[in-house]
Amino acid sequence: MAIETVGVVGCGLMGSGIAQVAAEAGYAVVVREVSDALVKKGLARIDAFLQKGVERGKLTPERKAEVMGRLAGTTKLDELGRCDVVIEAVVENLDLKREVYQALDQACPAHTIFASNTSSLSITEMAAFTKRADRFVGLHFFNPVPLMKLVEVVRSPLTSSAAFDEAYAFAKSLGKEPIKATDKTGFIVNRLLVPYLLDAIRALEEGVGSVEDIDRGMQLGCGHPMGPLTLLDFVGNDTTYHIANIMFDEFREKRFAPPPLLKRMVQAGLHGRKAGRGFYDYGQDPPRPMAGLV
Repeated sequence: MAIETVGVVGCGLMGSGIAQVAAEAGYAVVVREVSDALVKKGLARIDAFLQKGVERGKLTPERKAEVMGRLAGTTKLDELGRCDVVIEAVVENLDLKREVYQALDQACPAHTIFASNTSSLSITEMAAFTKRADRFVGLHFFNPVPLMKLVEVVRSPLTSSAAFDEAYAFAKSLGKEPIKATDKTGFIVNRLLVPYLLDAIRALEEGVGSVEDIDRGMQLGCGHPMGPLTLLDFVGNDTTYHIANIMFDEFREKRFAPPPLLKRMVQAGLHGRKAGRGFYDYGQDPPRPMAGLV
């Protein structure tokens, strides 16, 4: 069946971005949050993003109104029963995801594709929560969703070829560049990226270089748009710590093990840009490396 209506569970940073790009691509979108306040906050985030486009001349007020008109918010999962694809973007907690998928399984017709935006959890394990493992895929978007072109389309051993092809075509219809991945923890990007980020922290711990020199070295030496420690702050040190723990539990390889410094920073609330402090102190302009990390 052709995809016409898209459901998104979660309207935080990732969920609101996914809802926005789906609406921009012409789909009717129903986005669900646990409270009216969170629904309003998520839709306001989309409105603010689009308004910046209007102010920069990249978007007309009419186009903005058209996109916002395709978005509907709800606090009820059963209102996603009319969706042809439902993308889950809730916190990385399997118990919570189980509750969501079991409720959706009851509410949605058999043709609906279920997709998780997880960056590290098992697609196979989540599919097992439902009665439609053959219609379950991973659609891993990257932050910020409206700007990042990549989507990892992930198939489990149980995903049917038809469902995978539909999900891949859907990702392309959003104006994204999809890549195909199998259900191996971390998929493609995090499988390669996380060890690199953790090694940068180990280099700092071991006195190989300063925060600034490690970042500048990778920018100028490898042509990266930002250094690894800046990237860690952008992604969220707590997020990387969580993903690394999942990957280490899966593979039991040292390269996936979170370094002690990362653990201590997370315990201290040094989560990065969103917390105002991480490897850099964002209370200063320009941000300066945090003192006393090592």
